[in-house]
Amino acid sequence: MESAERGDTAPAVRPDLEQVFRAAYPRVVAVAARVLGARDEAEDVAQEVFLAFGRSAVPAGEAAGWLSVAAAHTALNHLRSGRRRASREEAAGKDESVSPDIADTVVTREERRRVRAALARLPRRQAVALVLRHSGLSYAEVAAALDLSPGSVGTTVRRAESALRKELNRHASSD
Repeated sequence: MESAERGDTAPAVRPDLEQVFRAAYPRVVAVAARVLGARDEAEDVAQEVFLAFGRSAVPAGEAAGWLSVAAAHTALNHLRSGRRRASREEAAGKDESVSPDIADTVVTREERRRVRAALARLPRRQAVALVLRHSGLSYAEVAAALDLSPGSVGTTVRRAESALRKELNRHASSD
């Protein structure tokens, strides 16, 4: 009681956290994995997102959209900062066994790296819309998550896809 009066108690855990976590965790990881391309990193992002949600005042009814957007933003931040990129690439090189067609593996990995880098250079709203839509969210879910009208989601996603193609082409010609 004395510590509560001084105001130095730990903040209470949201009573709805476990329920929201159980319902939304797979989607949060899927959104982050779509951006990052690695489930273990996506799980790290999910942890950060749920910690932030636990400290937030977001109503449980709005949690799904908030968590999806937070997952996309946090994953994009990880991409942009380059955190863990070097160790991830190094680990991928060490753990690889030689396959009959290693050239295909290298090309595929390089293409994914280029797409992720181009995605990180897009305006945040476009990148998030693209990630959410391609993570399986409906137009209505993307609209709710990004505070857009459902009718503008298709346009936003198409513009994002166009911007991504331009970004990929621009950097392909400079390589």
